Amino acid sequence: MSFTVIIPARYAAQRLPGKPLLDLCGKPMLQHTYERACSSDAKQVCIATDDERIQKVAEQFGAKVFMTADSHRSGTDRIQEVTTQLALSSDELVVNVQADEPLIPPTVINQVANNLSAKADVGMATLCEVMSSQEEVEDPNAVKVVMDAKGNALYFSRATIPYQASASAQNCFRHVGIYAYRVSVLNDFVQWPPSELEISEKLEQLRALFNGVKVHVEVSSEQIPAGVDTEKDLEAVRAALAAV
Repeated sequence: MSFTVIIPARYAAQRLPGKPLLDLCGKPMLQHTYERACSSDAKQVCIATDDERIQKVAEQFGAKVFMTADSHRSGTDRIQEVTTQLALSSDELVVNVQADEPLIPPTVINQVANNLSAKADVGMATLCEVMSSQEEVEDPNAVKVVMDAKGNALYFSRATIPYQASASAQNCFRHVGIYAYRVSVLNDFVQWPPSELEISEKLEQLRALFNGVKVHVEVSSEQIPAGVDTEKDLEAVRAALAAV
């Protein structure tokens, strides 16, 4: 089983401008994420960006960087452009690792790729975790997912699903934003307009479900530390890295 990791990296984050280049214990955040991805079983790890500042720093720490159009609406569009530049065939697998996940375990990168590889009828794979607090269950910033008997996603939502979900009952799953795609699905995905469900929930993965793509969801084999969205997150990751 062979796969490529592509890390989309934007400079203009709303909450933390220049986020991929922020210092974490002597290294830019992007380098931590890149090194984690390189510790996975990926045959290659690439960074996709439209910003020359990110390109310069990433090349300094030895990454393969692809410059992409600045008109892309999402990281998925950016990833698809890189698959074209790499001339990947339609049946190859690509894993999207977010640049702001400097503590991501390499094992979960392998897990999502292996999961997709093992299921020929599935176009995408992703992960989830059991929610452990009622506050998180009811938090619209925590994206929930429900699956069928085979583990295929039925729906993703910011609402609390299933109805009356309970952390104590462990019947609510939080979606973890790591994806594996078949290149053929990526090529189709960027041609589809956003669906009404996607616009309403502000969840891009609903575009795939709306267009009939099977998205398999598996509980993460290892706890995935939170990514970096806020200054508080940044300080928490710095503390975690300093303690290693």
